[in-house]
Amino acid sequence: MRSLGTVIGAGVLLVVLAACATSTPVGPGEGGPTLTTSAEPTSPSAEEPEFESPVPPGGKEVPKTKVDATAVPEGNPTTTWTEGDGSVLGVIAQEAGCGKASVEIVEQNAQLVKVVLVETTPLDQPVCTMDIRYPPLTAKLDAPLGDRTVVLSTRQDQK
Repeated sequence: MRSLGTVIGAGVLLVVLAACATSTPVGPGEGGPTLTTSAEPTSPSAEEPEFESPVPPGGKEVPKTKVDATAVPEGNPTTTWTEGDGSVLGVIAQEAGCGKASVEIVEQNAQLVKVVLVETTPLDQPVCTMDIRYPPLTAKLDAPLGDRTVVLSTRQDQK
């Protein structure tokens, strides 16, 4: 008799749960979120990273054939330009969190200009944000860039 009561109770519980599980469909605009999809991507594609900002007004982009960025980690910016008479060199650097970007001209000769993009982070390791920034930086050359090749590299420092 006791097992008959258990079976009847379980059956009633199953019916109640089944009744609660049914729902009334909700049409658009009648409550609940609506998910809209499109074929257009909403984020920049791999060919157009967000740091590839345009060269500043008055600047002249250095042709890609005149920029050697083989020593720059993949994914870092390599946009380079000149300003004025060509004796000011501009670059897009990368910095993150508590880091601060700077640019150093380490060598200049008739064939090339070697540029180091430096990210300096604090020694004491404070709590920092996880953002990545791409500041434009400039450096004065001894003479206009002309037909010389710009050789880019990176370095991490701590202070």
